[in-house]
Amino acid sequence: MGTGKVAFVLGGGGHLGAHEVGMLRALLERGVVPDLVVGTSIGAINGAAVAAEPTPAAIVRLTEMWSQIEGSDAFEASVFGRLATLARSRTHLHENEALRRMLAASLPADRIEELPVAFECVAACIETASERWFSSGPLVDAVMASSAVPGILPPFEIDGEHFLDGGIVNSIPVGRALALGARTIYVLHVGRIERPLEPPRWPWEVALVAFEIARRHRFVGDLADLPDDIDVHVLPTGQANPPRFTDLSQFRYRDTSKTTEHISRAYEASERYLVEKPLGDP
Repeated sequence: MGTGKVAFVLGGGGHLGAHEVGMLRALLERGVVPDLVVGTSIGAINGAAVAAEPTPAAIVRLTEMWSQIEGSDAFEASVFGRLATLARSRTHLHENEALRRMLAASLPADRIEELPVAFECVAACIETASERWFSSGPLVDAVMASSAVPGILPPFEIDGEHFLDGGIVNSIPVGRALALGARTIYVLHVGRIERPLEPPRWPWEVALVAFEIARRHRFVGDLADLPDDIDVHVLPTGQANPPRFTDLSQFRYRDTSKTTEHISRAYEASERYLVEKPLGDP
């Protein structure tokens, strides 16, 4: 493995974030331990868990948390319940207190600075129209801000400002890891970047494709801007035929039916990658 600070960069992507759990398992079982973890949205949740305990044992608990999401009260199961929340709020389908309770029960640290591994996550600040990085302060609040998916959850308020999902401003924050001194970077993502985009075919696909172009453009640009002496490893999800970005099934955020498959497939693919590609080779 290359010398210098090792960073795990975990991107956003809803329930497809289960792929990141398999990647984390492959890394930690091979003794690759981060000095720094940066995350966005679901990557902030996964990242906070591994920053709290960067061991294979933590992956067992993280896998259990993923398997409990559908059966938990974090996201209202009833269509009528979701519609009632939308009618009352006019902006979102779910309140966030149940998710907050689940994260508080799952994450062992109260504050970011208490984590044994340096951790940062990003959220989009509404008032300043900018990305906000959280590197200190209440851990659950920071993760909640980073994962406040528009339309699904309400904006999360911290110190009088309101925050939405970090994927809006920085979906795979490679540049942040570099700015914080990383010399070896492992990119953990949900699989969308593995399939080329296609022109939209239906009206509802136009906004989805436009967002994905912006998302990928920044990621590709960040990779291209990395100095030659930085070791970067984009771990594979193992998907033989990744879904079209406009396939609406990937946005079923409560669907955990394929969680085990996603974790196992990404683990096996990442394990093969780590065996076949010498660590330290960019």
